[in-house]
Amino acid sequence: MTSSSPRAPAPQHAPQPLRPLRRLTARGREESHRVSSPLELFFDLCFVVAIAQAGVELVHAVAAGHAGEGVLNYAMVFFAIWWAWMNFTWFASAYDNDDALYRVVTLVQIAGVLVLAAGVSRAFADHDFALVLIGYVIMRLALASQWLRAAREATGAERTMALRYAGGVLLCQVGWIGLVVLPAPARAWVFLVMAIAELCVPLYAEKDHSTSWHPHHIAERFGLFTIIVLGETIAAATVAVKSAVAEHDALGELLPIAAGGLLIVFSAWWIYFVVPIHGHLRSNRQSFLWGYGHYLVFASAASIGAGIEVAVEEAVGKAHISTTAASAAVTVPTAVYLLTVWALHSRYFKVGLAQQLVLPVTALLVVCCTFLGDWAVPAAGLVSALAVATGTTLTARAAGQERPAETTTATP
Repeated sequence: MTSSSPRAPAPQHAPQPLRPLRRLTARGREESHRVSSPLELFFDLCFVVAIAQAGVELVHAVAAGHAGEGVLNYAMVFFAIWWAWMNFTWFASAYDNDDALYRVVTLVQIAGVLVLAAGVSRAFADHDFALVLIGYVIMRLALASQWLRAAREATGAERTMALRYAGGVLLCQVGWIGLVVLPAPARAWVFLVMAIAELCVPLYAEKDHSTSWHPHHIAERFGLFTIIVLGETIAAATVAVKSAVAEHDALGELLPIAAGGLLIVFSAWWIYFVVPIHGHLRSNRQSFLWGYGHYLVFASAASIGAGIEVAVEEAVGKAHISTTAASAAVTVPTAVYLLTVWALHSRYFKVGLAQQLVLPVTALLVVCCTFLGDWAVPAAGLVSALAVATGTTLTARAAGQERPAETTTATP
C-alpha cells in the first residue's frame, strides 16, 4: 500500500473510548441485560468481611452465656453493615455511571466498612463503638457525596429527591454520635431511634419522585449477597468443625452437626431462589418493604453459621451453655430465615393453602427440634430438606393439573 492510499474507514460500531469523568445521571429502568458489575461484586465481598467479624463475636458471646448482650450488639453492628450496603445498592441501580470518580468514592465506602470491621471486637468486648461509628460515617459521607453529585446533574423533582437523600444521610450522622458519648444503658435507645430515622430517609426523599432503580438488577444484587452470606456461613462452620476435630478428636459427635448444618444451608439457598422475585418489584412501596425485610434475611442467614459454631463448641465442651441453648442458636435463626423469606416473596408465588403452609409449618417444626438434645441440628436439617422436597412436589403437582385444563380450554 502506498502512502497516498486512502485509509480504511473505521467500523461503524467501533467502541468509543470513555472519558474518566462523566455526568452522573439516572439510568433507565427498562434497560435490557442489566447485571451486577465487577465493582459491585468486589463491594459485596468486602462487606462480608465485616459480617464475618460480627459472626465471630456473636459466637463468643453466646458460647460464654451472654446471648442477650451478644444478640443486641450483633443487631446494632449488622444494621450498620446492612444499611450501608443496601443504600449503595439502591443508588448504584439508578445512577451507576462507572467513571473514575464513582469508582474512587465506592472504594472509600469499602474502606469504611473495613474500618467498621476492625472495630467490631472492641464493640462487643468493651462496648466501645467509636471505631464502628468512624467506619459507618466514612461510608455514609461517601454516599452523601454521590447524592450531591447526582443532584448537580438533575433538575426539578429529581434534584429535590437527591438533595433530600444527601441531607437526610448527613443529618443522621449527627444522631449516631450518641452511641459514643452517652452512657451504655442509653445506647440501645439511641440505636432504635436512629435506625428508625435512617429507615425514614428514603421514604421522605422519594415521596415526590422515585429513583429509576432496575427491578431485575436489584433482585440479582440481593440474591448474590444472600449467596455470599450463606457461603460465609458454610466457611465459618467448616473452620469450626476442622478446629474441633483437630483439638478434641470428636468426629463422631461433630458429623451429625455438620450434616445438619449443610442441609439447612442448602435448603436456605433453594428456598430463596425457587421464585423469580424481580417481577414483584414494581413500585417503591413493594420494593422498600422487600428491601427492609432483608435485614432479617441477611442477619438470620449469617447467624445460622454462628449458631453451628456454637453447637460445635458445645459438643466438644468448650461452650458454657446447655445443649438446648446451643441448639437454639441454630434453630431460631433458621426459623426466622424461613418465615422472612416466605413473608417477603415466596408467598406471592404459592397457590393454595398447602403450598402457603409449607414454610411457616417448617419454621415451627425447626423450633421444635431445639429440644431434641444432641440431634437437634441434624433434625432441623432434615426438616428443612423435607420442606424443599414437599414444596417441589406440590408445585409439580399443581403444574401437572394446570396442563390438562389448558389443553381442554384450547380445544375448539
